[in-house]
Amino acid sequence: MSPDLPSTSMSAAPESTGGEPEMIALPFTWSGKPYSVEVAQNDRVIDLQYALQKLTRVPPARQKILGLVKGKLPARDAFIKDLKLVKDKKFTLVGTVEGEELRAPQEESDQKDSESDVDLADLLKNSGLVTALANDLTNKGNVEKATKNLSVNVIHPLREGKKLLVLDLDYTILDTKPLTSGSLPPEECARPGLHDFMEKVYPYYDICIWSQTSWIWLETKLVELGMIGGHRNYQISFVLDKTCMFTVQSVRDNKPWEHSVKALQIIWNHFPQFNASNTVHIDDLSRNFALNPSEGLKIRAFKHAASEEARQDRELYKLGTYLVHVGQAADLRSFSHKDWKVTLKRLPS
Repeated sequence: MSPDLPSTSMSAAPESTGGEPEMIALPFTWSGKPYSVEVAQNDRVIDLQYALQKLTRVPPARQKILGLVKGKLPARDAFIKDLKLVKDKKFTLVGTVEGEELRAPQEESDQKDSESDVDLADLLKNSGLVTALANDLTNKGNVEKATKNLSVNVIHPLREGKKLLVLDLDYTILDTKPLTSGSLPPEECARPGLHDFMEKVYPYYDICIWSQTSWIWLETKLVELGMIGGHRNYQISFVLDKTCMFTVQSVRDNKPWEHSVKALQIIWNHFPQFNASNTVHIDDLSRNFALNPSEGLKIRAFKHAASEEARQDRELYKLGTYLVHVGQAADLRSFSHKDWKVTLKRLPS
Protein backbone atom coordinates (compact mmCIF):
# COMPACT_ATOMS: atom_id res chain seq x y z
CA MET A 1 0.00 0.00 0.00
CA SER A 2 1.47 3.30 -0.99
CA PRO A 3 2.02 5.88 1.74
CA ASP A 4 -0.38 8.79 2.07
CA LEU A 5 0.77 11.83 0.11
CA PRO A 6 -0.07 15.52 0.80
CA SER A 7 -3.07 16.45 -1.32
CA THR A 8 -3.97 19.71 -3.05
CA SER A 9 -7.42 20.54 -4.34
CA MET A 10 -8.86 23.21 -6.60
CA SER A 11 -12.51 24.10 -6.81
CA ALA A 12 -13.87 22.74 -10.03
CA ALA A 13 -16.12 24.90 -12.16
CA PRO A 14 -19.78 23.96 -11.78
CA GLU A 15 -20.98 21.51 -14.37
CA SER A 16 -23.55 22.68 -16.88
CA THR A 17 -26.73 20.65 -16.63
CA GLY A 18 -27.77 21.33 -20.20
CA GLY A 19 -24.64 20.28 -22.08
CA GLU A 20 -23.73 23.74 -23.33
CA PRO A 21 -22.73 26.34 -20.72
CA GLU A 22 -25.23 29.13 -20.19
CA MET A 23 -23.90 32.34 -21.72
CA ILE A 24 -24.57 35.91 -20.64
CA ALA A 25 -23.97 39.05 -22.72
CA LEU A 26 -22.72 42.10 -20.84
CA PRO A 27 -22.68 45.53 -22.52
CA PHE A 28 -19.98 47.92 -21.33
CA THR A 29 -18.26 51.16 -22.26
CA TRP A 30 -14.55 51.81 -22.55
CA SER A 31 -12.97 55.10 -23.60
CA GLY A 32 -16.45 56.45 -24.26
CA LYS A 33 -17.35 53.73 -26.76
CA PRO A 34 -19.89 50.89 -26.38
CA TYR A 35 -18.83 47.23 -26.42
CA SER A 36 -20.32 43.88 -25.48
CA VAL A 37 -18.62 40.86 -23.96
CA GLU A 38 -20.05 37.35 -23.65
CA VAL A 39 -19.07 35.00 -20.84
CA ALA A 40 -20.33 31.67 -19.55
CA GLN A 41 -21.97 31.39 -16.16
CA ASN A 42 -19.34 28.81 -15.19
CA ASP A 43 -16.48 31.11 -16.19
CA ARG A 44 -14.49 32.88 -13.52
CA VAL A 45 -13.86 36.60 -13.08
CA ILE A 46 -10.39 36.18 -14.58
CA ASP A 47 -12.00 34.72 -17.72
CA LEU A 48 -14.09 37.87 -17.99
CA GLN A 49 -10.96 39.97 -17.61
CA TYR A 50 -9.16 38.06 -20.35
CA ALA A 51 -12.21 38.46 -22.61
CA LEU A 52 -12.09 42.21 -21.96
CA GLN A 53 -8.39 42.22 -22.77
CA LYS A 54 -9.09 40.51 -26.09
CA LEU A 55 -11.57 43.25 -26.99
CA THR A 56 -9.65 46.27 -25.70
CA ARG A 57 -6.01 45.18 -25.24
CA VAL A 58 -6.20 46.39 -21.63
CA PRO A 59 -4.45 43.74 -19.48
CA PRO A 60 -6.26 42.47 -16.36
CA ALA A 61 -3.80 44.17 -14.02
CA ARG A 62 -4.79 47.57 -15.46
CA GLN A 63 -8.55 46.97 -15.54
CA LYS A 64 -11.02 48.77 -13.30
CA ILE A 65 -14.52 47.31 -13.71
CA LEU A 66 -17.15 49.74 -12.43
CA GLY A 67 -20.85 49.11 -11.93
CA LEU A 68 -20.88 45.36 -12.54
CA VAL A 69 -21.49 44.51 -8.89
CA LYS A 70 -22.05 46.56 -5.76
CA GLY A 71 -18.83 47.29 -3.96
CA LYS A 72 -15.53 45.61 -4.73
CA LEU A 73 -15.23 43.15 -7.61
CA PRO A 74 -14.86 39.59 -6.25
CA ALA A 75 -11.60 37.67 -6.44
CA ARG A 76 -10.41 36.55 -9.85
CA ASP A 77 -11.26 32.91 -9.16
CA ALA A 78 -14.91 33.65 -8.26
CA PHE A 79 -17.50 32.17 -10.61
CA ILE A 80 -19.56 34.48 -12.81
CA LYS A 81 -22.74 32.67 -11.74
CA ASP A 82 -22.07 33.67 -8.13
CA LEU A 83 -22.17 37.37 -9.07
CA LYS A 84 -25.92 37.02 -9.71
CA LEU A 85 -25.72 39.17 -12.83
CA VAL A 86 -28.82 39.99 -14.84
CA LYS A 87 -28.98 39.97 -18.62
CA ASP A 88 -27.71 43.16 -20.27
CA LYS A 89 -26.17 44.40 -17.00
CA LYS A 90 -24.10 47.42 -18.07
CA PHE A 91 -20.73 48.33 -16.64
CA THR A 92 -17.78 50.61 -17.33
CA LEU A 93 -14.24 49.46 -18.02
CA VAL A 94 -11.45 51.87 -17.15
CA GLY A 95 -7.85 51.18 -18.07
CA THR A 96 -5.11 51.93 -20.55
CA VAL A 97 -3.59 49.67 -23.16
CA GLU A 98 -0.18 48.39 -22.11
CA GLY A 99 2.51 50.66 -23.51
CA GLU A 100 0.11 53.60 -23.69
CA GLU A 101 0.35 54.71 -20.08
CA LEU A 102 -0.36 58.26 -19.06
CA ARG A 103 1.49 60.35 -21.63
CA ALA A 104 -0.60 63.31 -22.68
CA PRO A 105 -0.08 64.31 -26.31
CA GLN A 106 1.66 67.61 -26.95
CA GLU A 107 -1.48 69.12 -28.45
CA GLU A 108 -3.14 68.90 -25.03
CA SER A 109 -0.20 69.81 -22.82
CA ASP A 110 -0.49 73.56 -23.28
CA GLN A 111 -4.25 73.92 -23.69
CA LYS A 112 -4.84 75.37 -20.22
CA ASP A 113 -3.42 78.88 -20.40
CA SER A 114 -4.60 80.94 -17.44
CA GLU A 115 -2.77 84.01 -18.71
CA SER A 116 -5.15 84.23 -21.70
CA ASP A 117 -8.23 83.99 -19.50
CA VAL A 118 -10.91 86.59 -18.86
CA ASP A 119 -11.91 87.88 -15.43
CA LEU A 120 -15.21 86.42 -14.20
CA ALA A 121 -16.25 89.72 -12.63
CA ASP A 122 -15.73 91.50 -15.96
CA LEU A 123 -17.72 88.81 -17.73
CA LEU A 124 -20.65 89.20 -15.33
CA LYS A 125 -20.56 92.99 -15.69
CA ASN A 126 -20.81 92.74 -19.46
CA SER A 127 -24.46 91.72 -19.53
CA GLY A 128 -24.75 92.68 -23.18
CA LEU A 129 -22.05 90.21 -24.18
CA VAL A 130 -23.51 87.46 -21.98
CA THR A 131 -26.95 87.96 -23.53
CA ALA A 132 -25.52 88.07 -27.05
CA LEU A 133 -23.60 84.82 -26.51
CA ALA A 134 -26.67 83.09 -25.07
CA ASN A 135 -28.92 84.21 -27.94
CA ASP A 136 -26.43 83.65 -30.74
CA LEU A 137 -27.96 81.21 -33.24
CA THR A 138 -24.62 79.50 -33.89
CA ASN A 139 -24.11 78.90 -30.18
CA LYS A 140 -27.66 77.59 -29.81
CA GLY A 141 -27.07 75.26 -32.74
CA ASN A 142 -23.84 74.01 -31.21
CA VAL A 143 -25.62 73.27 -27.93
CA GLU A 144 -28.28 71.28 -29.80
CA LYS A 145 -25.64 69.43 -31.80
CA ALA A 146 -23.56 68.59 -28.73
CA THR A 147 -26.70 67.44 -26.89
CA LYS A 148 -27.65 65.14 -29.76
CA ASN A 149 -24.16 63.70 -30.15
CA LEU A 150 -23.60 63.12 -26.45
CA SER A 151 -24.30 59.71 -24.99
CA VAL A 152 -23.79 60.07 -21.24
CA ASN A 153 -22.34 57.04 -19.51
CA VAL A 154 -23.72 57.24 -15.97
CA ILE A 155 -21.07 55.64 -13.77
CA HIS A 156 -23.07 56.00 -10.57
CA PRO A 157 -26.84 56.64 -10.43
CA LEU A 158 -27.96 60.20 -9.86
CA ARG A 159 -29.68 60.72 -6.51
CA GLU A 160 -33.04 62.37 -6.09
CA GLY A 161 -32.98 65.87 -4.64
CA LYS A 162 -29.24 66.47 -4.99
CA LYS A 163 -27.68 69.50 -6.61
CA LEU A 164 -25.07 69.16 -9.35
CA LEU A 165 -21.38 69.99 -9.01
CA VAL A 166 -19.58 70.28 -12.36
CA LEU A 167 -15.89 70.07 -11.60
CA ASP A 168 -12.94 70.78 -13.87
CA LEU A 169 -9.89 68.52 -13.64
CA ASP A 170 -6.61 69.93 -14.98
CA TYR A 171 -5.08 72.61 -12.75
CA THR A 172 -8.31 72.78 -10.73
CA ILE A 173 -7.95 69.64 -8.64
CA LEU A 174 -4.56 68.43 -9.87
CA ASP A 175 -1.31 69.65 -11.35
CA THR A 176 -1.38 67.95 -14.73
CA LYS A 177 2.19 68.47 -15.92
CA PRO A 178 4.04 66.28 -13.36
CA LEU A 179 1.33 63.63 -13.64
CA THR A 180 1.61 63.26 -17.41
CA SER A 181 5.41 63.50 -17.35
CA GLY A 182 5.72 60.99 -14.52
CA SER A 183 7.95 63.30 -12.50
CA LEU A 184 5.71 62.95 -9.43
CA PRO A 185 3.53 60.08 -8.18
CA PRO A 186 -0.22 60.68 -8.74
CA GLU A 187 -1.04 61.31 -5.08
CA GLU A 188 1.49 64.17 -5.01
CA CYS A 189 -0.06 65.75 -8.11
CA ALA A 190 -3.49 66.01 -6.49
CA ARG A 191 -4.44 69.32 -4.93
CA PRO A 192 -4.18 69.05 -1.12
CA GLY A 193 -7.41 67.90 0.46
CA LEU A 194 -8.88 66.52 -2.78
CA HIS A 195 -10.55 63.41 -1.36
CA ASP A 196 -11.65 65.18 1.82
CA PHE A 197 -13.24 67.86 -0.35
CA MET A 198 -15.09 65.32 -2.48
CA GLU A 199 -16.38 63.47 0.58
CA LYS A 200 -17.46 66.72 2.21
CA VAL A 201 -19.60 67.95 -0.70
CA TYR A 202 -20.95 64.56 -1.83
CA PRO A 203 -23.93 64.52 0.58
CA TYR A 204 -25.24 67.64 -1.17
CA TYR A 205 -24.16 67.23 -4.80
CA ASP A 206 -23.99 64.65 -7.54
CA ILE A 207 -20.61 65.10 -9.21
CA CYS A 208 -19.72 65.51 -12.87
CA ILE A 209 -16.09 65.82 -13.98
CA TRP A 210 -15.80 67.90 -17.17
CA SER A 211 -12.30 68.12 -18.55
CA GLN A 212 -10.90 69.89 -21.59
CA THR A 213 -9.01 66.78 -22.61
CA SER A 214 -9.72 63.57 -24.52
CA TRP A 215 -11.64 60.70 -22.95
CA ILE A 216 -8.73 58.27 -22.62
CA TRP A 217 -6.60 60.76 -20.68
CA LEU A 218 -9.56 61.88 -18.59
CA GLU A 219 -10.45 58.44 -17.28
CA THR A 220 -6.80 57.49 -16.84
CA LYS A 221 -6.17 60.56 -14.69
CA LEU A 222 -9.21 59.78 -12.54
CA VAL A 223 -8.00 56.23 -11.96
CA GLU A 224 -4.45 57.39 -11.21
CA LEU A 225 -5.84 59.85 -8.65
CA GLY A 226 -8.00 57.15 -7.04
CA MET A 227 -11.22 59.05 -7.79
CA ILE A 228 -12.88 56.12 -9.55
CA GLY A 229 -12.35 52.42 -9.09
CA GLY A 230 -11.35 52.93 -5.46
CA HIS A 231 -13.24 52.80 -2.19
CA ARG A 232 -13.93 56.39 -1.27
CA ASN A 233 -16.97 57.84 0.47
CA TYR A 234 -18.03 59.60 -2.71
CA GLN A 235 -18.92 58.65 -6.27
CA ILE A 236 -18.45 60.31 -9.64
CA SER A 237 -21.82 60.22 -11.43
CA PHE A 238 -20.57 60.92 -14.95
CA VAL A 239 -17.71 62.51 -16.86
CA LEU A 240 -17.55 64.70 -19.96
CA ASP A 241 -14.55 65.38 -22.19
CA LYS A 242 -13.54 68.01 -24.74
CA THR A 243 -15.86 66.62 -27.43
CA CYS A 244 -18.76 68.27 -25.56
CA MET A 245 -17.15 71.70 -25.90
CA PHE A 246 -17.31 74.17 -28.78
CA THR A 247 -15.92 77.60 -29.57
CA VAL A 248 -17.69 80.93 -29.27
CA GLN A 249 -16.90 84.36 -30.67
CA SER A 250 -16.38 86.54 -27.62
CA VAL A 251 -14.60 89.78 -26.73
CA ARG A 252 -11.54 90.46 -24.58
CA ASP A 253 -9.89 93.85 -24.14
CA ASN A 254 -12.42 95.23 -26.66
CA LYS A 255 -11.08 92.86 -29.33
CA PRO A 256 -12.71 89.79 -30.93
CA TRP A 257 -11.71 86.61 -29.13
CA GLU A 258 -12.47 82.98 -29.96
CA HIS A 259 -12.34 80.38 -27.20
CA SER A 260 -13.92 77.12 -26.07
CA VAL A 261 -16.77 76.90 -23.54
CA LYS A 262 -18.50 74.37 -21.34
CA ALA A 263 -22.21 74.94 -21.90
CA LEU A 264 -24.19 73.65 -18.93
CA GLN A 265 -27.33 73.53 -21.06
CA ILE A 266 -25.95 70.36 -22.66
CA ILE A 267 -26.07 68.64 -19.27
CA TRP A 268 -29.46 70.14 -18.42
CA ASN A 269 -30.90 68.85 -21.70
CA HIS A 270 -29.89 65.31 -20.74
CA PHE A 271 -30.87 65.62 -17.08
CA PRO A 272 -33.86 68.00 -16.74
CA GLN A 273 -33.77 67.75 -12.94
CA PHE A 274 -30.75 70.06 -13.08
CA ASN A 275 -30.85 73.74 -14.02
CA ALA A 276 -29.46 77.13 -13.01
CA SER A 277 -31.07 76.87 -9.57
CA ASN A 278 -29.14 73.78 -8.50
CA THR A 279 -25.91 73.67 -10.53
CA VAL A 280 -22.48 75.11 -9.75
CA HIS A 281 -19.47 74.85 -12.06
CA ILE A 282 -15.93 74.97 -10.60
CA ASP A 283 -13.04 75.80 -12.94
CA ASP A 284 -9.73 77.62 -12.98
CA LEU A 285 -10.64 79.33 -16.28
CA SER A 286 -13.47 81.87 -16.33
CA ARG A 287 -13.79 81.67 -20.11
CA ASN A 288 -15.32 78.21 -19.72
CA PHE A 289 -18.27 79.93 -17.96
CA ALA A 290 -19.04 82.28 -20.88
CA LEU A 291 -22.52 80.84 -21.53
CA ASN A 292 -23.30 80.35 -17.82
CA PRO A 293 -21.32 82.97 -15.87
CA SER A 294 -23.69 83.07 -12.89
CA GLU A 295 -23.21 79.35 -12.28
CA GLY A 296 -19.42 79.62 -12.52
CA LEU A 297 -17.03 79.69 -9.57
CA LYS A 298 -13.40 80.33 -10.42
CA ILE A 299 -10.63 79.09 -8.17
CA ARG A 300 -6.91 79.72 -8.39
CA ALA A 301 -5.03 77.35 -10.70
CA PHE A 302 -3.00 74.66 -8.93
CA LYS A 303 0.51 74.30 -10.35
CA HIS A 304 4.06 73.40 -9.26
CA ALA A 305 2.80 70.58 -7.04
CA ALA A 306 6.30 69.77 -5.78
CA SER A 307 6.78 73.22 -4.25
CA GLU A 308 6.25 74.06 -0.61
CA GLU A 309 3.70 76.70 -1.61
CA ALA A 310 1.61 74.07 -3.41
CA ARG A 311 1.76 71.72 -0.44
CA GLN A 312 0.35 74.51 1.72
CA ASP A 313 -2.56 75.11 -0.70
CA ARG A 314 -5.90 75.20 1.17
CA GLU A 315 -8.24 76.19 -1.66
CA LEU A 316 -10.25 72.95 -1.62
CA TYR A 317 -10.71 73.06 2.15
CA LYS A 318 -12.21 76.55 1.85
CA LEU A 319 -14.25 75.67 -1.22
CA GLY A 320 -15.72 72.61 0.48
CA THR A 321 -17.00 74.73 3.37
CA TYR A 322 -18.57 77.20 0.94
CA LEU A 323 -20.26 74.51 -1.17
CA VAL A 324 -21.73 72.81 1.89
CA HIS A 325 -23.11 76.18 3.01
CA VAL A 326 -24.78 77.04 -0.30
CA GLY A 327 -25.73 73.41 -0.90
CA GLN A 328 -28.27 73.65 1.91
CA ALA A 329 -30.11 76.53 0.21
CA ALA A 330 -33.16 75.96 -1.97
CA ASP A 331 -31.80 78.03 -4.87
CA LEU A 332 -28.13 78.56 -5.71
CA ARG A 333 -29.03 81.66 -7.70
CA SER A 334 -29.34 83.55 -4.43
CA PHE A 335 -25.54 83.47 -4.14
CA SER A 336 -22.87 85.33 -6.08
CA HIS A 337 -20.22 82.67 -6.62
CA LYS A 338 -17.65 85.20 -7.79
CA ASP A 339 -17.68 86.49 -4.20
CA TRP A 340 -17.46 83.06 -2.62
CA LYS A 341 -14.49 83.95 -0.43
CA VAL A 342 -16.34 87.01 0.90
CA THR A 343 -19.27 84.77 1.83
CA LEU A 344 -16.88 82.28 3.40
CA LYS A 345 -15.41 84.92 5.72
CA ARG A 346 -18.88 85.73 7.02
CA LEU A 347 -19.61 82.15 8.03
CA PRO A 348 -19.24 81.24 11.70
CA SER A 349 -15.94 79.51 12.36
